[in-house]
Formats: sequence, C-alpha cells, structure tokens
Amino acid sequence: MAPACSSRINSLHVAVIGAGAAGLVAARELRRESHSVIIYERGTQVGGLWVYTPQTEPDPLSLDPNRTIVHSSVYDSLRTNLPRECMGYRDFPFVPRNDESRDPRRYPSHQEVLAYLQEFSREFNLEEMVRFETEVVCVEPERQKWKIRSRSSDGILKDEIFDSVVVCNGHYTEPRVAHVPGIDSWPGKQVHSHNYRVPDPFKDQVVVVIGNFASGSDISRDITGMAKEVHIASRSNPSETYQKLPGSNNLWLHSMIESARRDGSIIFKNGKVVQADTIVHCTGYKYHFPFLNTNGYITVEDNCVGPLYKHVFPPALAPSLSFIGLPWMTLQFFMFELQSKWVAAVLSGRVTLPSEDKMMEDVTAFYAELEANGIPKRYTHRLGDSQVDYLNWIAEQVGVPPVEKWRAEEVHGGYLRLTTQSDTFRDKWDDDHLILEAYEDFLRQKLISVLP
Repeated sequence: MAPACSSRINSLHVAVIGAGAAGLVAARELRRESHSVIIYERGTQVGGLWVYTPQTEPDPLSLDPNRTIVHSSVYDSLRTNLPRECMGYRDFPFVPRNDESRDPRRYPSHQEVLAYLQEFSREFNLEEMVRFETEVVCVEPERQKWKIRSRSSDGILKDEIFDSVVVCNGHYTEPRVAHVPGIDSWPGKQVHSHNYRVPDPFKDQVVVVIGNFASGSDISRDITGMAKEVHIASRSNPSETYQKLPGSNNLWLHSMIESARRDGSIIFKNGKVVQADTIVHCTGYKYHFPFLNTNGYITVEDNCVGPLYKHVFPPALAPSLSFIGLPWMTLQFFMFELQSKWVAAVLSGRVTLPSEDKMMEDVTAFYAELEANGIPKRYTHRLGDSQVDYLNWIAEQVGVPPVEKWRAEEVHGGYLRLTTQSDTFRDKWDDDHLILEAYEDFLRQKLISVLP
C-alpha cells in the first residue's frame, strides 16, 4: 500500500556527503523536489570509488587509524560484475557510446563506469552543487537542524547549518581483515584488496588469497600470471575442499585457513600445507562514519548500521538524517536512484513516513526475522534474493514503476554466472533476449535513439 501523501511541499537546505554514484543521484532527486543542495566531496572530481588511482595506503592492511586514507579500492583490471544495461540509472541508461575512447563491452572496465558517472553529472549540471576537496569532519544535531563542520584542502574549518543531511560516503574504504590463528608470528607479508592495484609485486611468489567472491575471484586470477602459485581460502567451502581451478595451472581452491606458523607455512582446514610469501585479504569492508555524532543513537555493530528503517532512515532522527546506498548484493545505481527519490519526496512532504514507533517496530521485526532465519548480523544489509521486493516496495512509496522484468532476470542470471562461471562470466552469456528487451525498453521510453 502506498503511503499517505501531502499537498504541502517543503523546500529544505540539504547537505549530501559524497559525490559518487549515490551522492550524484541523491543531489539530482533532491533538486527535482525543489530542495537546495550542497554536495561535500573530499576528492577532486565526481565518481567516488570509481576514480582509479595507482596510489595505495602506507599500511597495506589499512588498520592504522592515523594512516593516510586512499578512498578508491578499484584495481587496474577491474570490470563490472553485472551487465551494463541493468546497472544504470533508470532514465539515463548505461549503454555503449559511439566514441573510440569508450569501452563498449557488456561488462566494461572501471574507466567506462567513471565516464558514465561524469556524463550523468554533466547531463544534469550536478557539479555546480559540489564542493570539491572538502572533507566532512563532523555532523551533529543542533536545535532541530544539523551542523556540518568541513575542512577545505588548505585546512580551513567551516561550520554550516542544514535542515537535512543525506549520507552517501560509500562503504569500500575501511577494510575488514580475516582472523587467522597464529598470524602475529607468521613472517610473510599481508595486504588487503583495498590496496591491490596490479599483480606485478607478486612475481614468483606463493600467494594465499582469503575470500572467493567478486574481488577474491578477480584478484586471484589476476595474480596467476605473475605468481608461482595462488591458493584461495574460502570459508564458504566444505573443510575437505581442495581442487585445481580450470583455466590456470597454478590456481588452487581450499577451505579456510586453519592456522599460520612461524616457519612461514599456512595450514588449511583440508590438511594441505603451503609455504606462502603473501596473504591477500579479499574479505570486504566495514561501514564507517567517523564524522557522524548522534550521541550513540546510530551504531555499527558487526557491520550492521542501526537502527534504520528500510536501510535508510534512523527512526528517531527521520527524516532529517538518511543514508543512501548501504545495501549490497543488489543493483547499486538503480537502488541509489530509488532510495534518493524516496528521501527527496519525504523531505518535501509529498510522501509521509510512519511514526517513529511504527518504524522501530518494523526495524525490530526485521532484525528478529534475520535471527530466526540464522542470517548473521554482518549480512543485515545484504539483499540478494530479496532485492526486487525491496526495490519494488520503495518504488511504490514514490509512485514509480516496479523493477522491469528484464532487469530483474538479468541481475539474477548475472549473479548466478558470477558464482558458477567466475573465469568466463564477463565474456560468455546466454541471455541475449534480455539485452534485446532492455534496448527495446530504452527505445520505447525515448532514452536512446537507436539499437546498438
């Protein structure tokens, strides 16, 4: 059931934190609802994590809280995990451009994604709202509004007051590192995938990669061309797992690591032992909001940000504080757009949220359901099979069409290929009929002029 709507339209002064894929579309939707918007961006250009840099952090595991932080986690060989036509914003399709400098592949490079975001920013004149090289150091409530303290590139601090804050700072900068018994006395090197760029440093090494989802699978195969051996440790595999993976003569899949030893050996739960030079942690990231002060109301516990109604609004602080882009295993850009439409419409008064008590009831019931189903707390924001229901629920709130059938089928098939054909899924597929449906849809809506 769609929420109650109001004829009263508010025009608020809104701060958006981050000019990546979430922040850009949030700013566009907010401005469409007649809000005035300022985007704070600590980098020098739009694009967020898609802005590649060869730079890495001085601490290869990124555990030192005083380290110099590099925002991007993109590695040189990165290509998208999902087909481009299902990835883009709904009214600005991510289709190949007639430009030799662009990447026309269905699963394009990170450079192509950045070019798409830059194009989106130009199309909707979003850069005029961005304050580049401006880091948000504190966000806190002040007299029913929000005070933001920011620091410019020359170190000058500035305080400003906003009616609302939309947090779009991403969650691929603060690494999670696997616990390995005995690692403190193990003599080898360790690095998190956040600080991986190219395979060259691993020449002739024996490398253990922890994690076998997107980045783990990519990086392990990237390294095989340089390394002597690559061994993947994955906790999702049965303890007896040991197999040589197809497509390479130096890549093995194991169960998780049992322990690391002082003599340089790594022992797997399958009983195999290897003398390793380096461990690469492809173990994901933590949600991290070091600038946010809500007097303890919003917490991050085992990677669950809460309490949040539908992953977006903290009930006691809604609607003036919201988060765009926390869920994962979903259509990211498409979700950012829907969440942004919802936030913008709620702030303008066009769409109404339930009461604080009702939102808390929903949050409590959601947490209880996850626990009853045995889903770990760290997977609170993992959508996966529930993503279409979630996206359609938000679409109903704001009165836009549900997820297209072709888009839902593409993402389902895309994730299936990713897990079952990790070495070939970007270049071999069996859903050309869905590509045709997508482009026919774009043509029908006059979003493109010709089929590719």
